[in-house]
Amino acid sequence: MNIIVCIKQVPDTTDVKINPEDNTLIREGVESIINPFDMYALEEALRIKEAHGGTVTVISMGPPQVENALREALALGVDNAILISDKKFAGSDTLATSYTLSTAIRKLGDYDIILFGKQAIDGDTAQVGPGVARHLDIPQIAFVKEIDAIENGKIVAHRMMEDGFDVIESQLPIVLTVVKDINEPRLPSLRTKMKSKKAEIPVWTFEDLDLDEERVGLNGSPTWVEKIYTPTMEKKTMMLEGEPEEVAKKLADYLRELR
Repeated sequence: MNIIVCIKQVPDTTDVKINPEDNTLIREGVESIINPFDMYALEEALRIKEAHGGTVTVISMGPPQVENALREALALGVDNAILISDKKFAGSDTLATSYTLSTAIRKLGDYDIILFGKQAIDGDTAQVGPGVARHLDIPQIAFVKEIDAIENGKIVAHRMMEDGFDVIESQLPIVLTVVKDINEPRLPSLRTKMKSKKAEIPVWTFEDLDLDEERVGLNGSPTWVEKIYTPTMEKKTMMLEGEPEEVAKKLADYLRELR
């Protein structure tokens, strides 16, 4: 069983600040972390490996400092890590990112399951996983909360829906995006932490992946961020006095006016 996990390094949301002059994120001095939803994807990959054997490879696209996130993944017990990094990838939207990742996955070759967190906390689009599935022309199951079985080249999984969940069977290979209900991520051991520090992490650039230059970075991104701003918070307080029945009626009348 060959499992690939795609992770993203994101700013720690507790430290995010916006430059009021140009409405861009201030990244200098901001701590970066593995996207929290991707931690559940990493854990699920390791559990699948423990149950069915095989290898887990983690890949990430971003600047050189993303190596720190990959080493953190290796410390959890992942077998291999690859960094996809090139200045030509800067400014990639979800379409360009999914194209680049899918090309890297093709280069890796044999794979059975490709795992993503359901979305990244810095963009919240939930588009990259499904985009990779489309580029690779393989099935996908999004918002997976439980895997029932993996056998005979098939997988059965529970997909979260607004009013419950679906049970879906599909052929492998497949892309899965997982939600936090699926597991509880483990902590690294001292042995794997020490091993991760010495691991060699290959860096694949634009030239290594034989990409179409018009489909990566800003050139391949039909969407862009026009403006980022901090929402203004308005607080309005109303004090209702009287007996409980009277206060309840006043509140109901007020909510009715607000529709």
